Amino acid sequence: MDIYEALYTTRMMRRLRPDPIPLKAQARILDAAVRAPNGGNTQRWHFVAVDDRDLIRRFAALFRQGRALEFAKFASGAGPMAAPAPGADTAAHAETMHRMKGSGDYLADHFEEVPLLLFVFAIDDLGGANIYPAIWSALLAARAEGVGGVMTMVLRNFADEVNELVGVPVEQGWKMSAMLALGYPLGRWGVAANRRPVHEVSSRNGWGKPFGVEVPQPLWPSQKASTGSANE
Repeated sequence: MDIYEALYTTRMMRRLRPDPIPLKAQARILDAAVRAPNGGNTQRWHFVAVDDRDLIRRFAALFRQGRALEFAKFASGAGPMAAPAPGADTAAHAETMHRMKGSGDYLADHFEEVPLLLFVFAIDDLGGANIYPAIWSALLAARAEGVGGVMTMVLRNFADEVNELVGVPVEQGWKMSAMLALGYPLGRWGVAANRRPVHEVSSRNGWGKPFGVEVPQPLWPSQKASTGSANE
């Protein structure tokens, strides 16, 4: 798969089929993840793959409770996604949140059917600087395998319960960074087109100064911008 196809079409997939992911595919996904850059090559990460159906059912109950907590915050105007980014369209943000809630509801309602949960743990991660490249590499590798997924922080609302269920040695400093729900998607891959264009969210040599090129449409697969080739 072309690297740009992977980058442009890897998106959060919350509607997943129950079909199991072969162990060899899981190994390739995690082998790609551990090649990610990390400060000092300290590799302070650990991945716990969960495909035990009883464990997944127990996490499903916690996930639904966590979503109720998160959306209660959202409804009150709190939480990180309640307000759009400065300059973003309020109506478009509301529509995005509506769609996301719909797909999130599907995941919550069918959580017991998810074939693989991947819990990601780290030590002293400086806000995620080391672990998020590994997570993104895992999602890109999953895309190459035809596997979709979504990264979620919802279960961090129940970190103690998660730690107990998977036996995390918290005394060593391990903390859950995120969880990935992985499976073959029900939907289709496609370019995430509902993005503010590069020239609206980027500057050059100072905040608010023109970036220098306009990109009104995604550059992949055409690789062309309105002002010429992306290589110019």
